[in-house]
Amino acid sequence: MFTSNIKEIMKRKKVTIRELAAVSGVSAVSINKARSDSGISECRLSTLGRIANALEVRTKRLFDEMEGPPAGEGPAGGE
Repeated sequence: MFTSNIKEIMKRKKVTIRELAAVSGVSAVSINKARSDSGISECRLSTLGRIANALEVRTKRLFDEMEGPPAGEGPAGGE
């Protein structure tokens, strides 16, 4: 699971979705998707690279990986 840092970076740099879309060439819909924790993992790396370049940060700064048990391991539901 990944969490998105894009919203925080945009806020710190005072950049709107429209401005970021214009500079990056990425649609506002894709940027909005990338700003959500559930959507960023569905974005192409090339899209995240364009957003990162426009925000003048490294691509890996756009997200954090959440640690948790590997798939299939962890508490079983209902127990």
